[in-house]
Amino acid sequence: MRHFITVAAASLSLAGCGGTLFPGAGTVEIAIQSTPAGADAITSLGPGCKTPCTVAVPSPTDDFSVSYALKGFEPMTVPVHITRSVGSLMTPPFTSFNPDPVVAQLQPVAPPKLPRRKKLTAGQ
Repeated sequence: MRHFITVAAASLSLAGCGGTLFPGAGTVEIAIQSTPAGADAITSLGPGCKTPCTVAVPSPTDDFSVSYALKGFEPMTVPVHITRSVGSLMTPPFTSFNPDPVVAQLQPVAPPKLPRRKKLTAGQ
């Protein structure tokens, strides 16, 4: 019985270390913003939202991007760099993002160019 309790306790304590033992396991939250607000933002990892928002994504193992779309504005994609630390006995593992929050300054769509008018000459 004592052996069973020891194994159960060890299993439970390791369950909280899933991110350390298995990088990429679980989810992380990413803050996403845009100017102007109200843009549709979608990550290259899949999940998306309407800005400003926080979205939970599968814990990334590589860099990713966030693409923004808003009617009347140019679409924009912002690359996000990942820094991971596996931690140690004294420090917990962490994942950091750059930029954090992920912000896009959307630019208005330029109005269409009007066709040039021909100059009339005196003989016409």
